[in-house]
Amino acid sequence: MERATEVFSPAVESLSNYRDLLDRVDALCLRTTEEFSTQVSWQRGCSNCGRHVSLSWVEAVTLALALEHLPEAQGEWIRDRARRTASQDPCPLFDKGACLLYATRPIVCRTHGMPLLTNVDGREEVVSSENNFRDRSVLPSRALIDLNLLNASLVTINNLFVSEVFHGRSPEQERLSIAEALLLDL
Repeated sequence: MERATEVFSPAVESLSNYRDLLDRVDALCLRTTEEFSTQVSWQRGCSNCGRHVSLSWVEAVTLALALEHLPEAQGEWIRDRARRTASQDPCPLFDKGACLLYATRPIVCRTHGMPLLTNVDGREEVVSSENNFRDRSVLPSRALIDLNLLNASLVTINNLFVSEVFHGRSPEQERLSIAEALLLDL
């Protein structure tokens, strides 16, 4: 992998599109959970979301930058967890029922359990975790996250980020695990 200090120097400025997307996703999730609070069963410690997922580069660098802002001992403790995490293990950021970098968690973590509008074999379907939004018939379209649109937005933002940060060259890996993101040398 290339030396990160060379690659990521423009990273902070290139993250604004991603942060805007996070703000829009968070606003929609908040409105939906407030309006349909009786259909939400999230609680600290439920661990349904604490999975090890792969990330785009823009998400990975966002996590790595957040880790850099923690006190040194806490950051090193998290990096040690990441070094010991295998791909089938729970997310290295999931500890005692909560995400250690909750404010900068990736989009897949933010939308876990939310009502997602998907297109499966040309057929639209609303899906969510088994514990949330069981009565999907009462959900208006404004409460749904269009997964195809969200993914297309994230891909576009990530492609712009990669093109700016890697100066038009493709990185060696297209996606990174959360553990790999936490071990990036910024």
